[in-house]
Amino acid sequence: MKLLKIILYPLIPVYLLVIKLRNLFFDKNIFKSKKVKAKIISVGNITIGGSGKTPLVIYLAGLLKNSNRKVGVLSRGYGRKSSGYKLVSDGQSILSTVRESGDEIYHTVLECKIPAAVCEDRVIGAVRLIEETGIDTIVLDDAFQHRWIKRDLDLVVIEQRFLTSNNFFINNLLPTGNLREPYSGLQRADAIVINRKFSEQKEIPANRKKYFEGKKIFTARYNAIGFVDFIKKEDYGLEEFEGQKSLVVSGIANPVSFLNVLLQTNVDTSNKIIFKDHKDYTLKEVQQIRKEFYATNSHSVVTTEKDAVKLMIFAKELDDIDIFYLKIKLEIDNEELFRKFLLEKIN
Repeated sequence: MKLLKIILYPLIPVYLLVIKLRNLFFDKNIFKSKKVKAKIISVGNITIGGSGKTPLVIYLAGLLKNSNRKVGVLSRGYGRKSSGYKLVSDGQSILSTVRESGDEIYHTVLECKIPAAVCEDRVIGAVRLIEETGIDTIVLDDAFQHRWIKRDLDLVVIEQRFLTSNNFFINNLLPTGNLREPYSGLQRADAIVINRKFSEQKEIPANRKKYFEGKKIFTARYNAIGFVDFIKKEDYGLEEFEGQKSLVVSGIANPVSFLNVLLQTNVDTSNKIIFKDHKDYTLKEVQQIRKEFYATNSHSVVTTEKDAVKLMIFAKELDDIDIFYLKIKLEIDNEELFRKFLLEKIN
């Protein structure tokens, strides 16, 4: 993989040129952003995967719901086995499967119980979602680069570990690195959320501070709440898994934080199966999990909530295995200041 990234390195200037021209066309109104009849909050990033967009979307949806906004979520539905517009939830019932909608939006509606839809064209998707559910506020998931829809607030979330890294194969533009666009793209953001996940807060590196000047900057962290039984939906405290030998299963972009918090909880993570991000589980992977579980004489399977959403369709095949997912919650370090900033922007 690294060899391929090195080979593709000469393509970075071409990629950069395309990005700069596209943004220039929007800035000069050659490409026009369209306004819809709702307040639009965009949540995005400048990297591929693992920054914490979905937990932030869930946090925002809950905050807005508690502030008496009629809020819904709109996503492209990355990895879904469908196309076009699809209403995932009307706020009362889930109207789609995880394969039709994608794991992130499905996870969101399970957590927030709000209207949600997926659509590649965010303008069409927003218009239909507003018409069908009567919402007055939309949280756009992964939309920083999708500038066709006019937004009232642009939030960018960056993982602290990425921000403080100088890895050639990470802090470079695609196709060699993980950057969707240069750090200079942050000038479009209204606010930046630095997600430190389970780590201590660190300073922004000196060579990157200039990109954050004049921006509202908030920091966020993950709080591990406990474990939830995959089938019974029963809650268990973190302490109940201390020293437990588990088979760890993960199919997320950056499993490092997940593995680290399990280690902090003293869960034995020596046995693990790490799949690629947005893994579309099939019976083949389920059989692999079963085989590894019994071969390692594990006490349980521990996975992420996003993976649990997709594995749920195989509940029958896994009914003889104790499976738990780690429940986490994103928290803003200065929540009241963030809440005030958010509501002032959209009211």
